[in-house]
Amino acid sequence: LVNNAGIFGTPAPLEDLAPERWRAVIDTNLTGAFLCAQQAFRIMKEQDPQGGRIINNGSLSAYTPRPRTVAYTASKHAMTGLTKALSLEGRPYRIACGQIDIGNAATDMTSTFGQGTLQADGSVKPEPKMDVRNVVDGVLYMADLPLEANVQSMTVLATAMPSYVGRG
Repeated sequence: LVNNAGIFGTPAPLEDLAPERWRAVIDTNLTGAFLCAQQAFRIMKEQDPQGGRIINNGSLSAYTPRPRTVAYTASKHAMTGLTKALSLEGRPYRIACGQIDIGNAATDMTSTFGQGTLQADGSVKPEPKMDVRNVVDGVLYMADLPLEANVQSMTVLATAMPSYVGRG
């Protein structure tokens, strides 16, 4: 299972974030991943031979938030906890779980980043992006490992991305 579905939500100051917008992001990014993993666990435990692999799509926001993205950031921090809990729960059944944390892959979600995105210091700056194929290669590496090995966490990001290494 690759838990890849997610939404960013509309960036907003904390005090302006409507509860229904919070719930939409949490329900999609976290509850959706949980429900898919729960069903995958049932299948992987019952099959013969037992086992399987779950790869969760985290984000750099699992470590370092962007301004005005509290719901997305909270969902991705929680994804890290979900990934670790699934890893622990899956051990007796040969179910491996890992997380890939992605930064600025060229997708629809990052389409405006080249024109500029809000930085922690309040400025708006363009950010570099990387080909999404780099993420695909990371997921394929994780998926191709035998079940005796696991990548618990992998970070793939645009090399010159300012909003993770050296964020200020």
